[in-house]
Amino acid sequence: MAEARTRQFRAETRKVLNILTHSLYTNREIFLRELLSNASDALEKVRFLQSKGESVRDADLPLEIRITLDKDNKTLCVSDTGVGMTEEEMIENLGTIAKSGSEQFLKDMEKEAPQKASAEADNKTEGSEDEDRLTPDDAQPSDASRIIGHFGVGFYSVFMVADKVEVTSVSALGDGSAHVWASDGSGTFTIRALSPEEAKDLKRGTTVKASIREDATEFLEKFRIESVIRRHSNFLPFPILIDGERFNTTPALWREPKFSITREQYNDFYRYLTYDSKPPLDVIHLSVDAPVQFTTLIFIPDSEQDLFREQRDEWGLDLYVRRVLIAKDNRDLIPNYLAFLKGVVDTEDLPLNISRETLQENVVLRKISQTIVRQVLAHLERMAKNDKEKYAAFWKLHGKYFKFAFNDFVHRDRVAPLMRFATTWDGGEKGENELTSFDEYLSRMKPDQKNIWYIAAPSREAALLNPHFERFRRKGIEALILTEAVDEFALEGLGKYKDHEFKSVEQATSADLDAFPDVEEAAPKAAPLEAEDKESFDKLVARMKEILGDQVKDVRVSDRLAGSPALLASEDGVSSSMEKFMRVMQKDDSIPKKILELNPDHPLLRAMLRIFKADPDNTLLDSMTRNLFDNTLLLDGYLNDPYAMAERSLKLMGEAAGWYADLRKL
Repeated sequence: MAEARTRQFRAETRKVLNILTHSLYTNREIFLRELLSNASDALEKVRFLQSKGESVRDADLPLEIRITLDKDNKTLCVSDTGVGMTEEEMIENLGTIAKSGSEQFLKDMEKEAPQKASAEADNKTEGSEDEDRLTPDDAQPSDASRIIGHFGVGFYSVFMVADKVEVTSVSALGDGSAHVWASDGSGTFTIRALSPEEAKDLKRGTTVKASIREDATEFLEKFRIESVIRRHSNFLPFPILIDGERFNTTPALWREPKFSITREQYNDFYRYLTYDSKPPLDVIHLSVDAPVQFTTLIFIPDSEQDLFREQRDEWGLDLYVRRVLIAKDNRDLIPNYLAFLKGVVDTEDLPLNISRETLQENVVLRKISQTIVRQVLAHLERMAKNDKEKYAAFWKLHGKYFKFAFNDFVHRDRVAPLMRFATTWDGGEKGENELTSFDEYLSRMKPDQKNIWYIAAPSREAALLNPHFERFRRKGIEALILTEAVDEFALEGLGKYKDHEFKSVEQATSADLDAFPDVEEAAPKAAPLEAEDKESFDKLVARMKEILGDQVKDVRVSDRLAGSPALLASEDGVSSSMEKFMRVMQKDDSIPKKILELNPDHPLLRAMLRIFKADPDNTLLDSMTRNLFDNTLLLDGYLNDPYAMAERSLKLMGEAAGWYADLRKL
């Protein structure tokens, strides 16, 4: 047996190695990802050498990775049939922190064709925004570019779980001798050559044998190893066998040519990725060559997400670098208004820091995100144009999130046509659940109509009954119905669409509507008030203001009502829905002071006028005024004391019943 030689780590000391293995990584299971990535690198190198026609040792060996667990001896082994290492390479690659054989291998490959690389760089030109310079679906990166390890630090993460590590290796290109590198991670390592007897059963490749510490014995359990591989390394391009059983059987579908994939394969992968029992509504499969090389497989779920509550921290796309998971649910890849999307992104160009856990160049990630957003919007545009039924299903499920695109100033002109809202237009068959686009609204606008009108209401029926909408209904002017809190923010954020400003029906003035003829027969108007009655009505208005006191800013005659007796108006022009939302944000549950506008032609107000003329101090006026105010609050959604309203209503009903009985002498 050859004598083992002890050496110092050349790059750093025990303190640096301790930082690398205990502070650099935040999750101990990462060690297995790094070992498997290194093994995959080694296998990729062999495949590359064979593709060039070079002779390698044990050429018939299958390219695979084997994991062996030994609970009795508390060891975990990761073996590969890859390129292996000579003694000098083991000293250079394992004895020097931050030295990477993969990095050197890539540099050597780059030297072979510098002119080709330069020519390809010169030929990369920007295409149209919709095309995003997509490569053919079956395009594959070069073998050399698939090598994962650009840094030599990942290997040392094994010391997070091991108190001793042995690396046995036979080079595919060397003289066939085998060597063992060993270290306890304390700052030194030993290396020795194996005797012919010791090495007689060894083939090409490398075995990392880790003696697992007492506090890390969970990694000797097969289910734990499987969970780590499933999370981080399930899509490596080589078989991974655990105690002789093949584990990674799910292919990296996003790397396959699109024309060869069936819908059932997409559905199976979606179920694997999300655990959703329903197939996805739609699939977006892209292979992009420039400005950043990446492939992505994105799914639009056919089930509703709960991103405002339970799933608010569970969105983003899974980020892979050459099939190795780097970040789960990465939110930098998509904006919040596309948070409902599920899928993976795999890039060749993303640089990583030495731990692979923190992205080093966010500019690359931003370029990927920008391309994804453009492609998703283009896909939705095609869906909205060619498959209205599917788009309606998409909007019903995810529209409440997509509306947040109003703050995407870069793509505002593209997201606005994709938005859909409920509408007051009946269209003969139009119902509450049928939605309209801005373009459809514009196609139905009245001649000379300048604004796109909207009204906030919980339903279409509620919108049609809103006193503010009375004149619009009579004029046959359509309004968008905003049923969700984000809707009004979306319209205010957009500001206008094709030179038509968005405006709330609550902000409408007589000048906005008087020019349009009535399309509905107006209800018969009451006879105009005589001069004396007008004076009395003004006094009634003052009396009602006195009764309501500081509950209102003012009480005045309205010029916007026809069928309703009264409504509440904001002096500052803020709609009631927006005002309610701001009060919720400020945790203010008080009732805002508004202006009570009265319809002097309504039968109720005419009856109150007669009572007032007969007896200005009649207590009945007090009850009627408060009940009228309660009803306006109820319609505006501000009533927070239903018990008081119920008591006043019952009292008034009792008095009315008594008068009727007396009148009829019942």
